[in-house]
Amino acid sequence: MKLLTGQVTLLTGGSRGIGEAIAERFAEQGSNIAFTYRSSAEKANAIAERLSGEYGVMVKAIQSDASSYEQAQSLVEEVIKDFGKIDILINNAGITKDTLMLRMNEEQWDDVINVNLKSVFNLTKHVLRPMLKARKGSIINMSSVVGVFGNAGQANYAASKAGIIGFTKSIAKEVGTRSIRCNAIAPGFIETDMTEELDDKTKENFLANIPMKRLGTGLEVANTCLYLASDLSEYITGQVISVCGGLNT
Repeated sequence: MKLLTGQVTLLTGGSRGIGEAIAERFAEQGSNIAFTYRSSAEKANAIAERLSGEYGVMVKAIQSDASSYEQAQSLVEEVIKDFGKIDILINNAGITKDTLMLRMNEEQWDDVINVNLKSVFNLTKHVLRPMLKARKGSIINMSSVVGVFGNAGQANYAASKAGIIGFTKSIAKEVGTRSIRCNAIAPGFIETDMTEELDDKTKENFLANIPMKRLGTGLEVANTCLYLASDLSEYITGQVISVCGGLNT
């Protein structure tokens, strides 16, 4: 029996990197999936078509800006109309605009906070009512180890990811009596398109601080998502799980 058979997952930022790995793993485990993207409709639709054909589940790519309250509301309404329900919400959409605080402008701050943190509020706000009605649900928020210990040149990113942790714990306390769980994942350095662009010296500096001496993979983050989404973790809520090879130790 697959872990997510018959479930419906709403995933933001599902067309690349960690998001794409999550979509693949969840489809493999029987979940129907609606995932969002901001651009590159051709790539997103190709992913949806491939996953649907390969795993026999319903997969839909939807262009939506998670940082927009109105678009988030429309997104949730569309998913419920098409899929009938939402069992799992994964707030994965995120961006970086790194620079030292002395050089950071207001736009760089606002953009990162809106996409990374406000989007979590937007989507959670709109899925809570149907989850409360169903008296069950799993919300998974993608934080970062940077939100735990900070990082020079990433004050905006660190603040957004730290905010997600506080938000996660608060929501867990608010809705736990209705069997709705809310947890966060804090990835460390994960192999993605962004890390592939880093020079060898930068990668070596990263690896020097990781006890396991390697970068993580999108699949390893996706497996943690799968655990938190499934009934295997039905008594776990309000927690932050670091997927970082021991970096946050």
